[in-house]
Amino acid sequence: MSVLAAGDILVHPELWQQARRDGRGEMNFAPMLAGARPAVTASDLALCHLETPLAPSGGPYIGFPKFSVPQEVVRGIKETGFDGCSTASNHSIDQGYAGVKRTLDALDRAKLGHTGTYRTASDARRPQIYQVEGARVAHLSYTKSFNGLRRPSGQNWVANLIDVAKIERDADNAREAGAEIVAVSLHWGTEYEHEPDVDQQTWARKVAEVRNVDVVFGHHAHVVQPVEKIGGKWIVYGMGNQIARHAEPVNVNRDGAMIRVTFGPTDSTKRWKVIAIEAIPTFVDLNPDIRLVDLEQSLADPALSPGRRRIYEAAVERIQGSLLTRAADEAGLVVRGTPLRD
Repeated sequence: MSVLAAGDILVHPELWQQARRDGRGEMNFAPMLAGARPAVTASDLALCHLETPLAPSGGPYIGFPKFSVPQEVVRGIKETGFDGCSTASNHSIDQGYAGVKRTLDALDRAKLGHTGTYRTASDARRPQIYQVEGARVAHLSYTKSFNGLRRPSGQNWVANLIDVAKIERDADNAREAGAEIVAVSLHWGTEYEHEPDVDQQTWARKVAEVRNVDVVFGHHAHVVQPVEKIGGKWIVYGMGNQIARHAEPVNVNRDGAMIRVTFGPTDSTKRWKVIAIEAIPTFVDLNPDIRLVDLEQSLADPALSPGRRRIYEAAVERIQGSLLTRAADEAGLVVRGTPLRD
């Protein structure tokens, strides 16, 4: 049974402008995300990270630093094949409680699961659990900050901050609710830094000790960070961007990696274990249109132009280099689209 997680969906103005061009006046985010669809739909459970809150229908739309983005992005996420999203990020409360509610309402209308932000205290206590191929998978989500914003008075439950004791309680609660696998998404780290910062390393080691957590998927840095196996637990520090278009779109903030973790049952019917882990390198191509590229798939195309082949091969090399700085390949991580190492 496979769980795929993807990097940040960070909706800059250039993305909604591209979506309007693709939709010929309406907004259609599916074409720019279509490159991910084969890998997403081939996985039993696929989880996105929706970093930015949604605007009212029709706008107004706002980019950095306090995002409020088109609701049509949710339809693009659904059409790509994702089953749900984590929503705890440094931008979760950019538009206050109203933005949180709008986002969750739109995800519900699209029949997409969500975790990390909540409309009520009761919702916050209820774990998001997916029924997948005979297993029940819980998804938890937390962020390191809200960029200096404060959650509404008396409503700290509206969005989760990273707190190891809370993660442990929530993971225990998910198990008690029937989850056999618990995946945790953490929005953490230092932007544009490939190596995990001190807080990430500290949290990673503490969360790895939480008995009821099975895997950690990291977000926020907007560049690819390493994968590390700690005490038998896989920690993915940062998957870069799934789709974004930064004001300064350099190569490393166009790189990404979707991570697919395959689980198999142990002797106990209530426990599953990781039996394989793969990284699927991606790249955000900007010319002539903004498109997410599955690099392994594209490099297998004999019709790919020599110029693009060089660009894509360089991206795979960068991504592999970032993923493996903590010996993840020796522990079992396979990076797709790269030559096998001796």
